Amino acid sequence: MITATKRERIADILQKKEIGKRISLYGWVRTRRDSKGGFSFLEINDGSCLRNLQVVADKKLPNYENEVLKLNVGSSVMVKGIIVASPGRKQDIELQAEEIKVIGWADPEQYPLQKKRHSFEFLRTIPHLRVRTNTFGAVARIRNAISYAIHSFFQERGFIYVHTPIITANDCEGAGEVFKVTTFDLSDIPKKKDGSVDFSEDFFGQQAYLTVSGQLEAEAYALALGDVYTFGPAFRADNSNTPRHLAEFWMVEPEMAFSGIERAIKVAEELIKYLFSFVLDHCKEDLEFFNRFIESSNLNQIQKGIEQDFARITYTEAIEILSKAEKQFQYPVEWGCDLKTEHERYICEEVFNKPTIITDYPKEIKPFYMKLNQDGETVMAMDILVPRVGEIVGGSQREDNYETLLMRMKEQGVNPKDYWWYLELRKFGSAPHAGFGLGFDRFIQFITGLSNIRDVIPFPRTPNNLGFLNKRVYGSDI
Repeated sequence: MITATKRERIADILQKKEIGKRISLYGWVRTRRDSKGGFSFLEINDGSCLRNLQVVADKKLPNYENEVLKLNVGSSVMVKGIIVASPGRKQDIELQAEEIKVIGWADPEQYPLQKKRHSFEFLRTIPHLRVRTNTFGAVARIRNAISYAIHSFFQERGFIYVHTPIITANDCEGAGEVFKVTTFDLSDIPKKKDGSVDFSEDFFGQQAYLTVSGQLEAEAYALALGDVYTFGPAFRADNSNTPRHLAEFWMVEPEMAFSGIERAIKVAEELIKYLFSFVLDHCKEDLEFFNRFIESSNLNQIQKGIEQDFARITYTEAIEILSKAEKQFQYPVEWGCDLKTEHERYICEEVFNKPTIITDYPKEIKPFYMKLNQDGETVMAMDILVPRVGEIVGGSQREDNYETLLMRMKEQGVNPKDYWWYLELRKFGSAPHAGFGLGFDRFIQFITGLSNIRDVIPFPRTPNNLGFLNKRVYGSDI
């Protein structure tokens, strides 16, 4: 039974170094080594920071023989003791244990994490345990810090946080790659006389989907509140197994009334620089860990991104650069093509070697809601690319003219009746407005340098994977 004792965080203990202070901490055993002199060294981690705290357990402890000497990696413990200066070279302080209680044992024959390096492929099979490793603990702390910083950035600038719906009747971009939501018994789906599904009998009385973006609803609120932002999950049913795609992902989406594409670009660049600075200030230890152990670490790029303005070119200029490149691309390049990851990375890595903004894309490869340029061929769109990842931001000035928006919907085969309310915004006090979406998980991928996006989200959802890639049976009781 755990008594009501104040729980000290290891991060605070290591920072304050209050020698002589008597404390209590809770955590998990990372290693245990025993000395012939009759004492043991335990490395304890509680998730508050990358480093462990060394605990010295003397054989005089009443449970030394029966419990301390049997502690295994992964076991949870409570330790009371006194902080003392450490004679070892690896740490300044250590905890001299006066009491050790085992909270939960970890069977060494079944616990899958040991004191060795495990492959990312293996760790993806145990997403419920991989956060106990150094790598995934660091990812979690960075993800938390950047989440906090996103809200700080927008709140400091007067944006209003809006909770847009997860269940929706619209596919934001009209691409059709959406998850359907239903309460139907799939073995007995009601049908109309023509054989089609009768969605009037479903929960919402019509077909429903998981959202791919909160943008459209955010636009409605921007046209009443001025500057707003959303930050939440989105879903896309692409049958894609690439290292940069997830079926469930997180998006940051600001929308700004009385604004054009230039403000969207300015705010997006300011946001990225703000997040770069915040993570450098608050996650230095974790970033240095990735810099040491991840070959594709972007620490230098993060520092450069703060100090330098982003490069900026038009889509047409990008096509010219790619067409003249000596590099052989897998996908051909011509004006009107959709830029692939290999094209994006070449531009921001080999041409500019820093984050790059591309503007003015052909209207055919962008969604219906983006405002047309005067040339009638391109739209007021912008993407921001970063090295080793590619696009992390996509945005535009939104089409605020009713007739033009209606025309664009019809051109792209989007049924205007499904977007009647979105069109109606252009009839009642319409105003120029702009916004963008920041792919949160791709941004974390860039910050950490991890090559696979499945490693930056706690429980990745991808084709044929609902979080657990295999079934591990621990005993006959399951």
